Amino acid sequence: MQVLLGPRQIGKTTLAVQIKDALKIESFYISADTATLQDIVWLETQWKIVREKIRKKPGLLIIDEIQKISDWSNMIKKLFDEDTQNKVNLKVILLGSSPWLMQKGLTESLAGRFEIIPITHWNYNEMHSFFNWSLDKFIYFGGYPGPVSFANEKNISRWLNYINDSLIETTISRDILLMSQVNKPVLLRRLFQLGCSYSGQILSYQKMLGQLQDAGNTTTLAHYLELLNGAGILAGLNKYANHKVRSRSSSPKLQVYNTALMSALSSKTFAEAKKDKGFWGRLVESAIGAYLINEIRGTGIELYYWRESNMEVDFVLKKGDFVTAIEVKSSLKKERLSGLEAFEKAFKPNRLLLVGNSGIPIEEFLKTPIEHWVSK
Repeated sequence: MQVLLGPRQIGKTTLAVQIKDALKIESFYISADTATLQDIVWLETQWKIVREKIRKKPGLLIIDEIQKISDWSNMIKKLFDEDTQNKVNLKVILLGSSPWLMQKGLTESLAGRFEIIPITHWNYNEMHSFFNWSLDKFIYFGGYPGPVSFANEKNISRWLNYINDSLIETTISRDILLMSQVNKPVLLRRLFQLGCSYSGQILSYQKMLGQLQDAGNTTTLAHYLELLNGAGILAGLNKYANHKVRSRSSSPKLQVYNTALMSALSSKTFAEAKKDKGFWGRLVESAIGAYLINEIRGTGIELYYWRESNMEVDFVLKKGDFVTAIEVKSSLKKERLSGLEAFEKAFKPNRLLLVGNSGIPIEEFLKTPIEHWVSK
């Protein structure tokens, strides 16, 4: 089985349908993403209908939003093993927009029966190649292909509504709140809003609680941040350290997966964002972080930040023993190369990178495959 994992609105279904149309075998597409949610009986019935239709011919079954079905992995295992035993030539593609829930089901029941293909937010190279976007347009509007037709100043209200209603609200309400136990949904929503406002900045859980003015605790916040990360919209990067325990106990550096989320929640138009030098600087750094956090999916590369006293390194990539430290320098940021120098003395990284002014041009960095930065 092939499993396409990734957040909403990045083209998983479109990709699967293109595969369906390109193959010269009988193909079927079903979706569990309905208002009432489908159940396990529906899944078994649909699978058996497809079996009957293909008989001894090869066939393809695409199941979208499979994680919405309770106990789906055990039923898939049963049906898949029956087909294997009876030599039914049915290929299966599973799609899911909640990677955390999907991987939980896969590892619990389907070991050895699947291959995960991560589908990430579109990067600058893709948006530039397909839609001829400039770097500035990508930094503000991010990597969502769906609303491209109204990603401009003339239709900015439609674009903002699309991101807020069709993406943010749907992801939080259907991929997180509906599928996970969240005792404080208002707190989770506020945490997401805070994360977008502070993307690219390090914020302790205690400071978050103070900003959110909620009676929650740090453990709850850490859990909710994991849920947002699992949905592919907001992450908390750990501090780089020699020991993983120290790394995991650090204050997180908040990072959006797509800068469109920052822009939409700011309510600033493209023109207003460009004029606000402080906001634009944060967008630039978050665009670099979004590129890194999306590109490491499925590569074995780890992403961190580093800070000690007033010295900081924006991002640290680690693949095996190879370590690359990255400093982003926009025209708005003060020079703080002392962070790279201190990091080099402490950890002896294999590579130091300065991205932006006086360093690697941002456009060049975003167009380069991530493997290039963690190899000799």
